[in-house]
Amino acid sequence: MAKDAPIQFKGTSLKIIQTQLRTTDPAALHAALAELTGNSPDFFENELAVLDFSHTDNLSDNPDWMAICALLRGSGLHAVATRGLPEELAGLASAAGLPAVGADALSRSTARPKAAEASPPAPAPAVAPVITPPPALEPAPRTITLDKPLRSGQRFYARGCDLIVTAMISAGAEVIADGNIHVYAPLRGRALAGASGDKTARIFTTSLEAELVSVAGIYRTFEAGVPAELARQPATVCLTEDGGESRLTVAALALR
Repeated sequence: MAKDAPIQFKGTSLKIIQTQLRTTDPAALHAALAELTGNSPDFFENELAVLDFSHTDNLSDNPDWMAICALLRGSGLHAVATRGLPEELAGLASAAGLPAVGADALSRSTARPKAAEASPPAPAPAVAPVITPPPALEPAPRTITLDKPLRSGQRFYARGCDLIVTAMISAGAEVIADGNIHVYAPLRGRALAGASGDKTARIFTTSLEAELVSVAGIYRTFEAGVPAELARQPATVCLTEDGGESRLTVAALALR
């Protein structure tokens, strides 16, 4: 294809969030988003999402796809496709601009590129060329440390890494990490680990007093307070598998 062609196609690697929805009811989704994101318009920072309905049977006959997309956009998440829908609903979603994709579209390909056809070896040069290696890029941080108290209304996001907190997280404050979250202080606000969908992420705290905890988008609130056996105690939060379903587990953490 000519360089000046009016249209060209190039492969890219895009970060897409797999968003598991267990209902298509806009009211229920609005309440869940309000609980999880606080209706913050930049919570997801304009990231792309595939709406995954493969783990739910609670679907209406004619979902309001425009309303669902608008709800997600209100938190900075842009739906681009669906998966796991029955054929008829997938057709309706596609007509609304949300084409269906398969499970393989959300996983990295393990196929190796085909080997090129063998060609006669080129004659060896008399003198090997000197190749200067490019300067090494500074690796992205694997862990970020927050050592200052986080006040009510403040948010701290450790993008692409783990987060270690050594100061108090006040009620109404929020810490988010794409990896694990370690809080070596009272956790009184909200903690969201695995924010980009990592189901192996965990939350650790030396004093559980949280309002909400979440791993990979599955969350639990403590509107009536943390259970007495866990309140102000060391605790860990993780996802466990129960009959093929991911469930959030909050358990005591033995430090001695």
